[in-house]
Amino acid sequence: MSASNPPAVATAPRARRWGLWAAFACVAALLVLLAVGMTRDPRQLDSVLIGQPWPDRALPLLEAPDHHMGPAQWRGKARLINLWASWCTTCLQEHPELMKLAAQLRAQGHADQLIGLNHKDKRADALGWLARHGNPFVGSMVDADGRMGIDLGVYGAPETFVIDAQGVIRFKHVGALTDEVIRTRVLPLLEAGR
Repeated sequence: MSASNPPAVATAPRARRWGLWAAFACVAALLVLLAVGMTRDPRQLDSVLIGQPWPDRALPLLEAPDHHMGPAQWRGKARLINLWASWCTTCLQEHPELMKLAAQLRAQGHADQLIGLNHKDKRADALGWLARHGNPFVGSMVDADGRMGIDLGVYGAPETFVIDAQGVIRFKHVGALTDEVIRTRVLPLLEAGR
């Protein structure tokens, strides 16, 4: 019986060492994942919709509820679609950038490339907000129940999409648009799709 005890005693320190190495490996793996995550821009969330067609659904226009707008009207030219709401404070922060973009597109004869998507808002509130702050959009579609937002995988307002001339989503930006994003990501796609 004493002959079987020494091997069990000898394996106990070895088992502890393997446990320490396994714990060290797990901590190292977590640190690597954290380091990779820290290098990513949280506003640049990957979207499974990139490369997919915009949902084939026309929505009523905020300015004229009896009229509808959708991908059938957009064919032949790239479009920027900005999801916004009057209740969204970040939308107010990005609004001056949209107004500058609208002026630039209007000066080039392409004001029709900037479309709004009013999300889960009251019509009177949305119209009042545009009257106070300016309307950069050629028209704003109404997503009152949020179903289009669900189809688009929306995280929250504001979000911006660029679709190409065939109606395929080519870019998605979560959060407020900045001058840099418009200059480096949005405008090249809009210009290429004219």
